[in-house]
Amino acid sequence: MNEPWQQANLSSWNARAALHMRDATGFYDVDAFLAGKDTLFPIDAAEIGDVRGKRLLHLQCHFGMDTLSLARRGAIVTGLDFSPVAIEGARDLAAKANLPATFVQADVYDARRAVEGSFDIVYTSWGTICWLPDIRAWAQVVADMLAPGGTFYFADSHPSALVLEERDGVIRPTYGWRTPKDRPDAFTDATSYTGDAFEKPVTDYNWIHPLSDILTGLMEAGLTLEYLREHETLPSKLFPSMVPTGDRMYRLPDGAVPIPLAVSLRAVKRG
Repeated sequence: MNEPWQQANLSSWNARAALHMRDATGFYDVDAFLAGKDTLFPIDAAEIGDVRGKRLLHLQCHFGMDTLSLARRGAIVTGLDFSPVAIEGARDLAAKANLPATFVQADVYDARRAVEGSFDIVYTSWGTICWLPDIRAWAQVVADMLAPGGTFYFADSHPSALVLEERDGVIRPTYGWRTPKDRPDAFTDATSYTGDAFEKPVTDYNWIHPLSDILTGLMEAGLTLEYLREHETLPSKLFPSMVPTGDRMYRLPDGAVPIPLAVSLRAVKRG
């Protein structure tokens, strides 16, 4: 890791993983997962489809709850994450849940070197590509990991929402719509998105990738788009004024101008 942002983001995610696995705020509801609850959020739960018997690779899997939920659905799962704390936690969670899974510690850009074989499904969701400077290289990794005819499923915050920030109750454009690779946006936070407090504030470096770059990157890598869907809910409060929908998702409050908050897509690797 040669860039300062790389070490900062790794340190941040090691700290986040430790907090999230302790689950003091109940955001992840680890106990309910161990009791059998499926942890996929409503959007990807409805769209991922039948995974039984499929070889599935979960990129940027964090500490493995969604990976293991997909194992419960019958997939043969491999999870990859760059955080050693997260991967150790994922392996421990798999053992506690008595679920078969392979977890690999590696940077997502190194996935092809770190993981053997090809997959029927590559899956990535919620808060992933904002950590990556090169979206076309990411798209090529997705294609490289898929078997011919394999499918890629993706769900994340909508880029048009990520350029906005709420200040004094007003949501306004704040960030550039396409972040230069060498000039990421820096954020310093005292708490994680779960509400858990860090021992000391952490600084993260993020990138916004427009839909045009995401889609073009996937198509240039040899994938064919099956669908692109936009949604007015998110699994976390991107803006302080957002309100719960009752299904672990959040939306803008009544009276707010509707905007797309999330995007999902499925694409197939040409044979």
